[in-house]
Amino acid sequence: MTRPGTGEQGFGGSLDRREFLVQAGRWSAGAGLLCSLLPAWAQSPDAPGREVDFYERLPEGRIRCGVCPRHCVVPEGNRSYCRTKVNVGGTWYTRAYNNPCILQVDPIEKMPLNHFRPGSSTLTVAIGGCNLRCLYCQNWQQSQQRPEQVERFEITPQGIVAAAREKGIDTIAFNYTDFVASLEFATDLARAARQAELRVVAATGAYVEPEPLLGFARHADALIIGLKGYNEDFYRSVVSGGLEAVLRAITTIARETDCWLELINLIVPTYNDDPDEIRRLCGWVRREVGVMTPLHFARFVPMYRMRNLPRTPVPTLEQACRTARQVGLKHVYTSNLAPHPGTSTYCHKCGTSLIQRLGFRILENSLQQDRCPKCHARLPGVWQ
Repeated sequence: MTRPGTGEQGFGGSLDRREFLVQAGRWSAGAGLLCSLLPAWAQSPDAPGREVDFYERLPEGRIRCGVCPRHCVVPEGNRSYCRTKVNVGGTWYTRAYNNPCILQVDPIEKMPLNHFRPGSSTLTVAIGGCNLRCLYCQNWQQSQQRPEQVERFEITPQGIVAAAREKGIDTIAFNYTDFVASLEFATDLARAARQAELRVVAATGAYVEPEPLLGFARHADALIIGLKGYNEDFYRSVVSGGLEAVLRAITTIARETDCWLELINLIVPTYNDDPDEIRRLCGWVRREVGVMTPLHFARFVPMYRMRNLPRTPVPTLEQACRTARQVGLKHVYTSNLAPHPGTSTYCHKCGTSLIQRLGFRILENSLQQDRCPKCHARLPGVWQ
């Protein structure tokens, strides 16, 4: 997931938080004042919250969470690993609801999604908390905090949809933090967006159980999933997750939904940059997801608890792309690296440059609807 505030337009351009809340109240006017749309708990940290959809009650007031493979067993009064859920009297409540810490306008390329409506804009939403502990997290100030510990907006799903429509934006995005930790809010917002005929896209580490994932995905149009490595030891020691669960989530999306899917692998020097491991990762993508699935290799930037490492060398990214093409993948990209020809889109049949990019900007798009203007091969993706 990319970082917020990296030179792109903030919400409303120059709006500060106070001005935004005034505007948000106007956007929600059709349903009454903004404050009247918020449940009492959103304004009071001592109130319970919205009940979580996936959990089971255990003896002695404990609960077992069913959202992600961690399956937290939590005594009364305690929190989940993701910091967003609390056991109140044996009922599992989320505190990640109606309180996004990020709400801003972004290009779709920032997800990154290269085969989904290039050049379009998203209203991007994030709530504090995460069910992973990536040591290199770019957004640790938000993801590694409780939702109520970070500066946040008080706004409902309906208010966000109204804000997007007011701004003329037709896509809601979840990025910067992982929607899995705020699944209830994300699902309700995605449902409201779909009802308003808006698109929904999300970036995720996909450390989530299939049923909750499918519950969200039925309201989504596209996902970019971080396949962070192809090694269980790496997932345990660096990410605090599990590879097999992520692979299962990816195949679930690919086989059981209509969501457009892209994958991203951030290459961390000395940790997951082994050429044989990258080749195995690419082979898995080819076998289980398909050769037309876009795969991004992202450059690591020293961050959070991995500041002692260098940036990923450019030749390492280029070699990973060559490996992916040798394995048979047709649409391979570099990410977090500009300018570089590996960020652009080419025809998989004749090699013609179709979409030229500089960072998050589209310099040229020569697609004719969904086809190469030279050989007329169809480019997989969502283009309108």
